Amino acid sequence: MANVTGANSLFLDTARRLSRNRLAVAGGAVILVLAVVSVFPTFFSGADPSRIDTANMLASPSSVHPLGTDKLGRDVLSRMIHGAHISLQVGFISMGIATAIGLLMGLCAGYYGGWADAVISRFIDVMLCFPSFFLILSVIAFLGPSIVNIMVVIGLTGWMGVARLVRAETLSLKERDFVAAARAQGAGDGRIIFRHILPNALAPVLVSATLGVAGAILVESGLSFLGIGVQPPTPSWGNILTAGKDNIESAWWLSLYPGLAILVTVLGYNLLGEGIQEAVDPRLKAR
Repeated sequence: MANVTGANSLFLDTARRLSRNRLAVAGGAVILVLAVVSVFPTFFSGADPSRIDTANMLASPSSVHPLGTDKLGRDVLSRMIHGAHISLQVGFISMGIATAIGLLMGLCAGYYGGWADAVISRFIDVMLCFPSFFLILSVIAFLGPSIVNIMVVIGLTGWMGVARLVRAETLSLKERDFVAAARAQGAGDGRIIFRHILPNALAPVLVSATLGVAGAILVESGLSFLGIGVQPPTPSWGNILTAGKDNIESAWWLSLYPGLAILVTVLGYNLLGEGIQEAVDPRLKAR
C-alpha cells in the first residue's frame, strides 16, 4: 500500500508541475485538438478530400473553401484534416514500434551486462553511423512507398535513442535496494525486469517517445514531399506541399497551410516533451 501511495503521490506531483508549465499545456492542447480532429476526419472535414471539381481549380480561400482548392479542384481544408489523420497515425505507430524495440534492447543490455551489453551497444553504434533519413530513403525506394512500409521503416530506424536511455536507467536501477530485495525473495529475472525496473525507467522513455512522434511526422512529411511517401490520392501534409511547390506563385495557400500545420504540430510535441522532462526532473529547470 505504501508503494502505491508513493507512486500516486509522485504522479500527482509530476502532473501538478506539468500543469504549471504554460508552454507544455499549450503544446498539449494543440496535440489534443489534432488528435480529436484526426480521429474523426470525416466529421470535421465535411467535403470528400478526393472529389475533383474542375470548375474550381486553384480557387483562393473563400467561404465555400476556407483554405482554397488545389490544381484538381479538391478542397484543401478537407485534405489537410485527412492528412492529419495519416501523419499522426504514422507518428504514433512508428514510435510505438521504435519504443518497443528500444525498451527490449535497453533492458537486456542494462540488466544482463557482459556480452549481451557489448553486442547490443556495438549494434546501436553501427546503426547510429548511418544517416537515418538516407537509410529510410534507401529502404523505401527498395520496398516501395506505402503507409505501412513508412511506419515500419521509421520504427526500425528510430529505436536507438530509446535503447540508450533505457540501458542507462537499467544500469542504475539494478543496483538499487528494492531490486536486491526482490532477488532475495526469489524473484526471477523476468519479474525483476518487468515488475520493478521497467516501471521506474519509463519516465525518460515517455519524453523520448513524445519528441520522437514529432520527428516521425517530419520524416513522413519529407518522404511524401519527395514523392516516395504517402501516395496520391491519399492526402498527406507532405504531398499537399509537393502540389503547392509547382504553383507557389499563383496558389500560395497550398504551401502555407500544410507548412504551418507541420510547424505547429512539431512545436506542440516538442513543448509537451520538454514540459514532461522538466516535470519528471525539476532539477533540469534550474540548469
